[in-house]
Amino acid sequence: MTDLLHRLRDAAAAHPERTAVLAGAARLDFAELDLRTAALARALRAHGVGRGDRVGVHLARTADLPVALLAVWRAGAAYVPLDPAYPAERLAFMAADARLAALISADGLAAVQGVPVLGPDAAADGLDLPEAADPLDPAYVIYTSGSTGLPKGVEVPRGAVAALVEALEATGAYRAEPGVVGWNASVSFDASVQQWARICRGDTVLVIGDEHRADPARVAALLAEHAVTDLDLTPSHWELLREPLTGARVPRLFMGGEPVPEHTWRELADGGIDALNLYGPTECTVDAVTAPISGPGPHLGEPLPGVRLHLLDERLAPVADGLVGELYLAGPGLAHGYPGRPGLTAGRFVADPSAPGERMYRTGDQARRGEGGRLEYVGRVDRQVKLRGYRIELGEVEHALARLEGVQAAAVTVHEPAPGDRRLAGYVTGGVTAAELTERLRAALPAHLVPSVITVLDAMPLTPNGKVDLTALPVPAVEEAPSEGAGGLAEQVAEVWRTVLGLTGVTPADDFFSLGGHSLAALRVVHLLRRRLGIELQLRHLLDSADLAAFTATVEHAVEAGTAAPRPALTARARVGGA
Repeated sequence: MTDLLHRLRDAAAAHPERTAVLAGAARLDFAELDLRTAALARALRAHGVGRGDRVGVHLARTADLPVALLAVWRAGAAYVPLDPAYPAERLAFMAADARLAALISADGLAAVQGVPVLGPDAAADGLDLPEAADPLDPAYVIYTSGSTGLPKGVEVPRGAVAALVEALEATGAYRAEPGVVGWNASVSFDASVQQWARICRGDTVLVIGDEHRADPARVAALLAEHAVTDLDLTPSHWELLREPLTGARVPRLFMGGEPVPEHTWRELADGGIDALNLYGPTECTVDAVTAPISGPGPHLGEPLPGVRLHLLDERLAPVADGLVGELYLAGPGLAHGYPGRPGLTAGRFVADPSAPGERMYRTGDQARRGEGGRLEYVGRVDRQVKLRGYRIELGEVEHALARLEGVQAAAVTVHEPAPGDRRLAGYVTGGVTAAELTERLRAALPAHLVPSVITVLDAMPLTPNGKVDLTALPVPAVEEAPSEGAGGLAEQVAEVWRTVLGLTGVTPADDFFSLGGHSLAALRVVHLLRRRLGIELQLRHLLDSADLAAFTATVEHAVEAGTAAPRPALTARARVGGA
């Protein structure tokens, strides 16, 4: 197993002028990437960063981001992604919990006290960099949702990342020749690792910026402009991209983050689109099991080289084909565990009965061997869910709700107001309002953890043993969108936001994405307004608007212009957006 930094240096030496990073108007070739990462790594070393330390990376999706991640590795340390979109309270917790030795940030981070802050262009000379890394040295710590109410870090070693890349090469998932990889996932999402780390094998990595990621048409144009060969995405994201990519060359799709629905599998398989289904929890370094999306319906596939897969019952005994068991994974991709949480680590990383002295990870996923021995995903043994690629512990959201003043009891479930549009729904009892709870949650949780609708109940429905009866919770009340001409224009726009987001109230100063909106929801807003008002309105008009007031002004200008929206586009958007 060859460390990825050795491979990066080999790529830079062999092809110094080849493009390594594309991000907006910025371009770095391998020679420039080598110089910049070395300079920043020396600056980190000058601030005392050494082997095994953790460095926070708080940067936007620009060319600076892969430079910073590689520089942390070159300094011998592990990176901790701190998403600028996260609330300050959560960033403060993550930074303190990770015990950062330094922070790389373009604008600093007030939540981190007593930690040296370096800009992405920081440099230092004359300091030696580690020549080699031990495979057991940590590569990164990524925080995931925690069932106890607090996010938990997962520490993954260098050797596990190198093993992942080599395994995907061995299976042919990565082509032998250099490609152009669309880096689509958030750096806080572990799927990002197998995207950006491909720089180290000589691929060109295209950093898809936030201004593009939320607009399917712009993503499609970017893929065509740079002849992207590989794109990682969730099945939910494919629902948005399929129409803009109609008639275009589709890159090889690396699909993961959530189960592939039957209709999506059939669409890709029958359409001859080159796509892979990838499965693996963060604790097993991104991907552990792969399958080409072809042939029979959805299945997980077979383990990557070196991965040991077990389907076990409650006594850790193998289950027979056709029976449901819990999925356990072992091999070179296992994480070290959860830093600072030895009990939790011991409970999830257990002894592997097939390999004395080695560990396996209890995934919590249920699966079975179906017809022809195909490994099929069945469900979960706990209350963890996947929404738009994010792993969410419903217990964390419940804890956050229950901690808010005035809340007596809290419960959280998933509801689906439109096909494919799954969202969090919160339920509380107490003398509170949904609007104030939503506002307070936004200050504490990332947007993907904030329920799109909160219902205040007089009492929680209970099972005979006194627990909350989740099956008896009422369907969240979502108001119908207004009919054409109902109310003033500003009220109609606000009403569409409330309907799509499942909220009872919005204000002119509200930001769509801070309210829990996402790309699918944004497309539904645009579709509804185009249909009701007969105007030409594009997704970018919503994405570029700072708040509801600014978006309303854009809609008013479109109405004054009096341009009718083309009907074929409306039909396509209706199918994509699920409205």
